Amino acid sequence: MASEQGFSPTAFLNGDARADAPALAYRGTYGVGVQTVNISNLNQLDIKNYDQSAPRYDRPLKLEVWYPATIPTGVVQLTRYSDVLGQGAGNPERPLVPFEFPGRALRDASFQTGETFPLVIVSHGYAGSRVLLTYLTENLASKGYVVAAIDHTDSTHADATAFASTLVNRALDINFTLNHMAENTFAPIVDANNTAVIGYSMGGYGTLIAAGAGISKTGDVNNIVPGNEMNRFQAGNSDYESFLDPRIKAVVPMAPWGNGASVKNPTWNTEGLKGIDIPALFIVGNMDRTSGFKGVEFLFENSVNSDRYMLVYQNGIHEIAVNPTPEIAKDYFREYMHYQEPAWDNRRCNNINQHFITAFLGIHLKGKKEYQSYLDLITLANDAEPNTAEYWAGFKPWTAVGLEMHHNAPN
Repeated sequence: MASEQGFSPTAFLNGDARADAPALAYRGTYGVGVQTVNISNLNQLDIKNYDQSAPRYDRPLKLEVWYPATIPTGVVQLTRYSDVLGQGAGNPERPLVPFEFPGRALRDASFQTGETFPLVIVSHGYAGSRVLLTYLTENLASKGYVVAAIDHTDSTHADATAFASTLVNRALDINFTLNHMAENTFAPIVDANNTAVIGYSMGGYGTLIAAGAGISKTGDVNNIVPGNEMNRFQAGNSDYESFLDPRIKAVVPMAPWGNGASVKNPTWNTEGLKGIDIPALFIVGNMDRTSGFKGVEFLFENSVNSDRYMLVYQNGIHEIAVNPTPEIAKDYFREYMHYQEPAWDNRRCNNINQHFITAFLGIHLKGKKEYQSYLDLITLANDAEPNTAEYWAGFKPWTAVGLEMHHNAPN
């Protein structure tokens, strides 16, 4: 059966639960609405066109916002999202190829009224887009969150350009989006004092800065960005301390970039990581060569003031966080590998991420202490025997394999 969107509502769409999905992967009870919102952060440093005059501009951002919604009787929750393959205009090795894909949300649906919902901000990779993790954004909205995913200007599939812009603007975009969501159209349904940030790759980098991880004075990022503009994010800088937003209560860095083998001088040292004093859930593949597994492990181990977890996909690479590969990408191998995990089914990764992020945010933003058993696990899922007390909670028999869960309490 085709819908008015041109997609079948009975097809398997991104984010749907496989038969082996863990318990918290399934959608919640709220209807899901979605809106596209254009905002502008006024008078920002134009790092892409930086010169001695330090030019300023009004920085445009596009948000995709999912939220608990009232769905009229008989109306199907189905929409289409637009994106492109590629990495920036004029790149002959990665040309821009537009595509669309379906999602389970109702465009511009009315808000669910009578209550407020925690806010979740989602920051994509470089290059990426605001619809790179729709399997997760829709799922969280169905469980009673307002979710705002950012198109970071100069960093999307369509407009990726000067990397320095990404380094400067990620955390700034996150905090500006938080302020916008707290003060404008969505304010009546947003509990901004209960905010989490989920960041993938370069989004993970921005998430860590927004969480309190001040960068090192010797990090390579300081040399990439001109004019000493990264000083504002350095550990011990009073301007950085005042920038941090106390409404951010938890973070989920997914394969966060910044301390991997490709970075000669790491972005963070042990002193800077002490600044994270809110709960964190790191998610990474142990074969990630983009962000570097050892680099992420260092971040996890040295965020000593955070109650933190690290979910590890054994034999996972950098793409453990994203939507399944678009059908069109089969004809463009480089773009195919921008999405595809070689040793994992991405739909399976999606369900596992939905499960653990639901548990983590449920505990820290909704006070669902009953979810704690989903995180208090023996370290190696492969060692868990079905039908025993040590088997990973929420996983069906024989399905808890290929995963690790690590937990370090704050000092």
